[in-house]
Amino acid sequence: MVFIQRHRAHLLMLLATTLVATSFPVGAAITGGLDSLVLTFLRFTLAALLFAPLVAWRWGLPWPGWRALGRYGLLSAFLVAFFWGMFAALRETSALNTATLYTLTPAVTAGVSALLLGERLTPAQRIALPVGMAGAVWVIFRGDLGALAALSLGRGDLIFLGATLAMGTYGALVKALHRGEPMARMTFWTLATGAGWLLLLAAPRLGGVDWAAVPGAVFGGIAYLAVFTTLITFFLFQACAALIGPTRVVAYGYLNPVLVLAIGLALGDAPPPLLVYPGLVLILVAVVVLQRPGGGTKALASAA
Repeated sequence: MVFIQRHRAHLLMLLATTLVATSFPVGAAITGGLDSLVLTFLRFTLAALLFAPLVAWRWGLPWPGWRALGRYGLLSAFLVAFFWGMFAALRETSALNTATLYTLTPAVTAGVSALLLGERLTPAQRIALPVGMAGAVWVIFRGDLGALAALSLGRGDLIFLGATLAMGTYGALVKALHRGEPMARMTFWTLATGAGWLLLLAAPRLGGVDWAAVPGAVFGGIAYLAVFTTLITFFLFQACAALIGPTRVVAYGYLNPVLVLAIGLALGDAPPPLLVYPGLVLILVAVVVLQRPGGGTKALASAA
């Protein structure tokens, strides 16, 4: 039964990773139409409001208590930092740069998981982390070493680097802060407390928004991000992290460039140049190695 659940968790993470792969272009398309804090506040609030009836009907939504609310608030603080950082960064840098920096997330999660959870990677998995990162960067730059060498970090890139560190820490905290409650309930309170943090931050700016001037496409993008790349992916991420471990879950992020290419091909884009394929191979090898049973999984199982 545990094997079946873990097998399903890997399939669900492929779905979640596919959805996440769409968030960068959607976020880049709408970030200029609304203040980044207001945009993130609407995203979290809409996701929480949509999720609340389902959680209340299926699992109930009792008051969690102040101690549990503190756990959820700590977890959501790192999420808020990531998503606000993403929208703020995309105003000053490119989606290419942010996608490149995002490849650091699995390594950050592995490091924090080792400190908080005692998760230990096998020697092969330690090698797979940088290999996966190298493969993802290779695909993002389409094998153009000149473009990679020309990459320079500006203010927007530094903002997103901080956001990436926050996301990597969040991945480890999901396992560390879970106390056996239904994962859907934990997801709801994470979204709700995140909306609370964002309300405090965005309140001074809400009154200055000319809502009638905001393009309809921005609201459509917010709805898409709230449902598909916030509500659904948060739930899948937290449920799978508690089952197969945060490092394995976050390692699926290496597949983002592969999925972006696949989505482009499905929409009629031209196939990538042959120089890209070595990077694809590196990514796939790294993800397979990181998903293999090892010392990290045993440590997590004993801590559960």
